[in-house]
Amino acid sequence: MTRLPEGARFATRAVHAGLDPDPAYGSVIPPIHQTSTYAQVAPGEFVEDYDYARSANPTRAALERALGELEGGLASCFASGMAATHALLTAHCRAGDHVLLPRDLYGGTYRLVDKVLTHFGLSYDMVDQTDLDALERALRPETRLIWVETPTNPLLNVVDIGGVVARSGEALVVVDNTFATPVVQRPLELGADAVVHSATKYLGGHSDVVGGAAVVRDGALHERVRFVQNSVGAIPGPLDCFLIHRGLRTLHLRMAAHGENGGAVSEFLRRVDGVDDVRWPGFGGMVSFRHPQAGRIAAGTTIFTLAESLGGVESLVEVPQAMTHQSVEGSAAAVPPDLVRLSCGVEAAEDLVEDLRRALGS
Repeated sequence: MTRLPEGARFATRAVHAGLDPDPAYGSVIPPIHQTSTYAQVAPGEFVEDYDYARSANPTRAALERALGELEGGLASCFASGMAATHALLTAHCRAGDHVLLPRDLYGGTYRLVDKVLTHFGLSYDMVDQTDLDALERALRPETRLIWVETPTNPLLNVVDIGGVVARSGEALVVVDNTFATPVVQRPLELGADAVVHSATKYLGGHSDVVGGAAVVRDGALHERVRFVQNSVGAIPGPLDCFLIHRGLRTLHLRMAAHGENGGAVSEFLRRVDGVDDVRWPGFGGMVSFRHPQAGRIAAGTTIFTLAESLGGVESLVEVPQAMTHQSVEGSAAAVPPDLVRLSCGVEAAEDLVEDLRRALGS
């Protein structure tokens, strides 16, 4: 692992985390280990963990070291954020256990729990996690895990992680840190037990790779997550890991630019007639608002691309009720049809504002 001075700041750690020069040729960036298997010196004798690439790959290991260092825990990487979510839930929970979900959450997380894991004996309730008293009342003796999103997707509510931890009892507290990233908040430092990322979003940052990660505090839980990672096999390929790791090195710079644009766009939207309930958590590029002509506005932008996902350098717009959150229709997490969600990229803020002005007809 790269040797950095004790107390090195986040930006320095982001640039160097997990990267050691190649010992063979001295290349500053290690090679991509595009292999499925490894030569053994004798049956059952191999280098470190490298016997088969589903179990371990040096490029993936470098990314895992980097994410573990930035979040302050032990990281495992996956083929998607949902694969990481599945691995953490199944590594910790058993049939008969109870999980608390936020009432406002990513539709894929709800779908996994409601449509898949309940068939294996997991039960759940949904609660407004901004109301800590309500969260505490929802706990049961069999509550094994509390799943937190902050900011939430898509309503951008901010949840007090420390407050949840203080009232969690014996339940594991897991935080989806996709929207905030470790630039803004590091949940393990606030007392949470685990962090999950869709690395597809801000960590990768360029809309060219799909990946996920789970970072945990406890070594025993880490081993269980790794066991699921190897057993299920939902691993990222070496090139995917390389791209995400490359994205990490500019994460602090991109998040600053996303935040400037999110602030400028939200300030503009608050002054537009017909626009209601503008939300921006005060950092990052995620902004939401409501308008009776949400579909027309989302289809009427030119710089903002109408597409699912978020966190890339280019700006995206979507109507969650018709796109990313269809799976929560009819549930307590249903999304209003007039909600528009923006992912503000790193373009010129003035151009993003003008694009929205044209689409809104203001």
